[in-house]
Amino acid sequence: MDIEITFISDPGCPWGYSASPSLAALEWRYGPRLSWRLVTIGLAEDASMYESRGYDPIMMGQRMEMYRQFGMPFTVGPRARLTGTGRACRAIHAVRLMSPGDEITAFRALQFGWFTTRMLMDEDPNIATALERVPGLDVPAVMAMLDDPAVEAAYQADKAEARTAAGSPTEFQGKAADTDGAVRYTALSLIFRAGDRTLEAGGFQPMEAYDVIVANLDPSGTRRGVPDDLPEEVLRAFPLGLTTQEVAEVMRTDIEEPLNRRAAAQSLIRAVGRGTVVAEPLGDDGLWRAVC
Repeated sequence: MDIEITFISDPGCPWGYSASPSLAALEWRYGPRLSWRLVTIGLAEDASMYESRGYDPIMMGQRMEMYRQFGMPFTVGPRARLTGTGRACRAIHAVRLMSPGDEITAFRALQFGWFTTRMLMDEDPNIATALERVPGLDVPAVMAMLDDPAVEAAYQADKAEARTAAGSPTEFQGKAADTDGAVRYTALSLIFRAGDRTLEAGGFQPMEAYDVIVANLDPSGTRRGVPDDLPEEVLRAFPLGLTTQEVAEVMRTDIEEPLNRRAAAQSLIRAVGRGTVVAEPLGDDGLWRAVC
């Protein structure tokens, strides 16, 4: 049975970004059975919402430090100013309209721009730079669409859908938020649907929460096991590359502690030495790819 996952997040949310290792493990175990539908939250149309709460670039830079514990790459230091996420969300919808199927790759590219550089990600040139990571994407054409009425309508529809968490399991679990007048899903929230059954994993969750949901929705399906100690097998399944912690999460078993970044990095460095993996510097980490 196919499982549709509604993937509710925002490119500027550090919680959503920090959940990336669990998403990689979910895709590794069940990829052929899953279809993904991205819903962008639109956390802040511009910086004014953060400014009204008393935030400043120094405070935001300090807050980023707490997310480093989850293992994803970050860059150190504050931005020149606060930024909103609305413009980047619109870019995702422009990608979806122009090149359906590439929107999740675009989402990931914008996350890397947000968290591994100090670029101001509400400025069009910086959004375009981040989107250059999406293979084959006509970035100038995407940028020319950002103010298109169809893009705006799609963005507003996503914002409305993301703000339907009132009375949901996500709200019951205390993982919803009300920052702008409606109870919304927080990043990362996943809604799983198979047939007439729907289960939610709202907000930041461990991989095991997703694993339990898939097992309950379709226990008769296939589940790919943990690969051997060689990371090449994992990276061949992710041609756009994985970070160290993403590789580590895919390669751990259900009953052991997450493989730490150092152990995963050592394995990946040995693979680089064998000539089977290449590494691209990314923030304080790297993006690893298998050599074709």
